[in-house]
Amino acid sequence: MALEVLIFDVDGTLANTERDGHLVAFNLAFKELDLDWSWSHELYHELLNVTGGQLRIKHYVNNYKPDFAVEDLNAFAASVHGLKTQIYVRLVNAGKIPLRPGVKRLFIEARAAGLRMAIATTTTPANVDALITNTLGKEALGWFEVIGAGDVVPNLKPAGDIYTYVLEQMSVDADKCLAFEDSYNGIISATQAGLKTLITVNEYTNTHEFKGACAVLNHLGEVNQPFELITGNATDSTFVDVAYLQELHAKYC
Repeated sequence: MALEVLIFDVDGTLANTERDGHLVAFNLAFKELDLDWSWSHELYHELLNVTGGQLRIKHYVNNYKPDFAVEDLNAFAASVHGLKTQIYVRLVNAGKIPLRPGVKRLFIEARAAGLRMAIATTTTPANVDALITNTLGKEALGWFEVIGAGDVVPNLKPAGDIYTYVLEQMSVDADKCLAFEDSYNGIISATQAGLKTLITVNEYTNTHEFKGACAVLNHLGEVNQPFELITGNATDSTFVDVAYLQELHAKYC
């Protein structure tokens, strides 16, 4: 099957949002709420094994703060996460979180080549809107035929629900698509939906296992900033463009 659709994860894949945005926003929210909590990079690395901000907060309380007294943990987590989301959006609006190498270029090239694009993420719609609008412009939201985000599905990654949702909304078969992910939970989710996956790791996921990935790269690369092939078949390409994706999809997935 020829490649027709590109489906992108957001956090860690399009931008280093975990390091530069979500972690910063969590800690600022804790401070604003007078909580004596401070998540280090090392701790956050561990907490990222739990997908979804509210679930991450509840996991932290249950496993790291067993003496923390709260009447309704679900309501508490939702409240903290709501404040954290507001702070995250402010950070994005201030231009604190740029896209990773090659992301904007690939979007433009894919559109020019007639490839359809979509987003499949566990982050909230507000976070997606803020990142896309502030890095590419408001009109860029229209580049994506479907934006599957937040609790539009009952089960977050590593469940395959969000990818299945996007495929159904686009009325497309999985074998005509390529997913872009950065984490173990991400590739498990995409694989459950029957998708072939290209991985670009970051500092939180570079030790994850990516069995079945078409290729594992450090980033998408630019003409003057070649990617590093971590795992996969070598090609003549030094940056990810449409021709590389078509070759990858046809030969190496």
